[in-house]
Amino acid sequence: MYKILHTDGMAKRAAFTTVHGTVQTPVFMNVGTVAAIKGAVSSIDLKGIGTQIELCNTYHLHVRPGDELVASMGGLNPFMGWNGPTLTDSGGFQVFSLAKLRKIKEEGVTFHSHVDGRLIFMGPEQSMQIQSHLASTIAMAFDECPSSVAERSYIQQSVDRTTRWLERCKKEMARLNSLPETINKQQMLFGINQGGVFDDIRIEHAKRIRELDLDGYAIGGLAVGESHEEMYRILDSTVPYLPKDKPVYLMGVGTPANILEGVERGVDFFDCVYPTRNGRHGHAYTKYGKLNLRNERFKNDDRPIEEGCDCPACRNHSRAYIRHLLVAGEMLGLRLMVLHNLRFYNRMMEEIREAIEQDRFAEYKKMRLEGFAAGEN
Repeated sequence: MYKILHTDGMAKRAAFTTVHGTVQTPVFMNVGTVAAIKGAVSSIDLKGIGTQIELCNTYHLHVRPGDELVASMGGLNPFMGWNGPTLTDSGGFQVFSLAKLRKIKEEGVTFHSHVDGRLIFMGPEQSMQIQSHLASTIAMAFDECPSSVAERSYIQQSVDRTTRWLERCKKEMARLNSLPETINKQQMLFGINQGGVFDDIRIEHAKRIRELDLDGYAIGGLAVGESHEEMYRILDSTVPYLPKDKPVYLMGVGTPANILEGVERGVDFFDCVYPTRNGRHGHAYTKYGKLNLRNERFKNDDRPIEEGCDCPACRNHSRAYIRHLLVAGEMLGLRLMVLHNLRFYNRMMEEIREAIEQDRFAEYKKMRLEGFAAGEN
């Protein structure tokens, strides 16, 4: 159940109740692609830094360790020791990202596994079956994510096929949720809006998929090469045509600035690998933008990464020590950086929710963007 608690312009403060707990939105989903956050961060760590929901990947978990193995362990939650909500993306993005290894037909997609080269077939029914084995809280519909520079004619064909696939996903999920052996019989389904950077295709697709009365709606196919301005334009044109009483998820986005812009346009859910990937490369997010902790200027810096931050890295260690770990190639350095960045994102979402509740989101957004632009003094 999705309940809007307060609005401030288009920005929404809501609660999304699921079988695995209630998610307070707007929310940033921490990305654990293969049922783990890269950087030696455990499920216990995630609770300590304010994580509400973890995202895992259907395709990657199907390849290894195998979704049937996860099912034999009781599903993703007991398998990875996480007791909160989870979302599994459908494998559809891999149709795009593994373009050289796949062949798309009406029935579904044939992949060559990126691990061992074996052929894998995945269509709407197979994606729903795998996600049912994983027993995630929210399953994403199987779609194609066309290139942002694809021809209009191809994008229209792709969107039409994605709609047909969505109808098949809904039918298959209803069947799976009725089976006695299904682990999570209350698994939810989010549909995905596609259409490249064509406003009219996006709007028409939003109108078509909202008629299916799904649990939530995602906007996919952005942050894949188009400009930030194009992304914001698509959100401006598309979000108003999605149901007001269902959560909106902007897939694969993004930077702190992207999230602020998305919230302003009515988005509830976000996910991105930026905080973990950048952390593993020595880049820390702060209210004054990113810092490269490998930089020589931090060699003797006894301050925390960010003053006032309550993450494990900032509470206990200096920039100088973390820089030393990074330069020395110690895994602890990567772990502390990832913990800091995820806590930064999670804390920013907490502040966003509070700002919306207090009707000062525009003021908060302006303050944050000015801080990012100013950099550290």
